[in-house]
This record gives sequence, C-alpha cells and structure tokens, in this order.
Amino acid sequence: MVRCLFLIASLLVATGTYAQRTAGLTQQPDASFTNYSAYKNAKKKYPQIQLVKDSLPPLVKANQNINYLTVNDQKLLLDVFRPKKAAQKLLPAVIIIHGGGWRSGSRTQHHPLAARLAEQGFVCFTPAYRLSTHALYPAAVQDLQAAISWIKANAKKYKVDTQRIVVCGFSAGGQLATLLGTTVPGIKAIVDIDGTLAFIHPESGEGDDSKSVSAGTNWFGYTKTEKPELWQQAGALAHVGSRTPPTLFINSSVDRMHAGRTDYINILNQYHIYNEVHTFPDSPHAFCLFEPWFTPTVAYITGFLNKVLK
Repeated sequence: MVRCLFLIASLLVATGTYAQRTAGLTQQPDASFTNYSAYKNAKKKYPQIQLVKDSLPPLVKANQNINYLTVNDQKLLLDVFRPKKAAQKLLPAVIIIHGGGWRSGSRTQHHPLAARLAEQGFVCFTPAYRLSTHALYPAAVQDLQAAISWIKANAKKYKVDTQRIVVCGFSAGGQLATLLGTTVPGIKAIVDIDGTLAFIHPESGEGDDSKSVSAGTNWFGYTKTEKPELWQQAGALAHVGSRTPPTLFINSSVDRMHAGRTDYINILNQYHIYNEVHTFPDSPHAFCLFEPWFTPTVAYITGFLNKVLK
C-alpha cells in the first residue's frame, strides 16, 4: 500500500510551465469504441471474423450493476460472473479491465470473456472506471484500486480467495492492468491483451498529436513532450522488478501495441519470474473480441492461470 500511495503521489505532481489541457473533459460519454464498431472496422480486412456473442452459459451466474464507488456523483459499477454451483473452496478472482483509449469502451466489453472464465472456475469482475471524458489520469488508476479494495472487502460473499487476485485487460485496459500489477501489492498474476508497457519508448506510437489530439494526451492532460515524466510513470516498464507477478502477454500482429514488452520480459527473466507470450499472426488489435481468436485467447488465459495460481 505504501508503494501504491507513493506512485499516486508522484503521478499527481504535474506542476510546471504547461497548463493542463481540460478541453477533453466533456462530461459526456464517448461511444466511439464498441464491440460492434470494432467488428465493423476489422471485418473490412478480415471478412471471416465473427463477433463473440454476449450470452450467459448455463453453469454461470451474474450479478450486475453493482455500485462499488461513487466519485463526484458519478456511480462506478461492476459486474460479477461466477460459477453457479456453490463453491466448496475459495476461488481465484480475475479483474477484467476494458479498453477504448482511456476515453471510450464499457465494462460490458468483456462479458463474454468473464463468462467463459467463470465456467472454468474463476470469479470475474468487470469494473467501470472514469474515462478521459470525465477525469484525467490517474483517476482511472485510483478507481481500479478502489475496485480491488471492494473485491477484497466482499470476498466472503463471492467466495474469492484474496491471495489469488489477477488483473487482466485489453488495450488501454491492458496498460492499466500491467500498471496495477506492478504497483499494487498482492496481485498474483497479470494478463495483458495488447496493452502497451511503455509510453516513452522507441516502439510506442501513442502520443502523436500531429493530426488530432491523441488518446494519451486527452488522458494525461499534457502532451508527451510537455510532461514526459508523467507518461513514463504510467507505463508498467517503469515499475517491473523482483516483486512483479507472473505475466501473460496475448498480442495481435500490430507491433506498436507491444511497446516495451521485450524490455519488460527481460527484467522478468532476470528475476526468474514466469511469463508467456502468445502472438496471433495477421490479426487486428481487437482480436480478442472476435472468433477465430476469442476461443484460443480463453484457452491461453485459463492454462496460464491454472499454472501460476496453484
């Protein structure tokens, strides 16, 4: 907790000669990224793909629209997916964080993934968090830390083993998952689905404001050149070390989404920390939302977690 509070304190230090940009704080939801919009876009190049249906398997039960935190009158909700059969023992928890450029997306984005993992014996949580339309960085990090605290406080109700909490995320959610996993004590595993590990890195494509304000600039409130230290501290590569939990990378063929991965893995290997990388050739960034990639993604996650959470 001390390390976590120190991180937040350091991230809040954004004083200097540049005024923080607040034009992106519209206080209105941004629906530009949805599962269906991603499907329509990807289908142009990959006509064979199928959007994964959001349906509840018969052996899974869901508790939805749970208010885990209220900030400035904004209610932040989460949904829970768990095995329907009463658990005889405490189960691992998987927190699944949605993507959408820190500005769009919804906690419902990964309901299919949460349901499938619940079939395999995990208790899955899909929390909302404040997006850049409503609050700047590090608000999202703080919200997700609150979600972790809420899960621990309600562990008995949902039969969660608080010693086996996993953070998982896609795209912006992957970036957040790795940041949480490398800074919040007690996280037992990280699953990063095409989320960047570093913003200040030769491989990073985030922060290009030449044509329009980038997702990163909208989120931080500063450009990469105005506050490079802020951007750097938001990447898990700045925090990975001897206490980092085992990490699974599941990636598309979009290279810029892997920024910092090799450096991160090199540090894990230095400390003999288990890690896996699975890359789908010729796949779009949002591959995990579609077949033929969704089912093997579930298999990779399940196999990895069963291995590291023994």
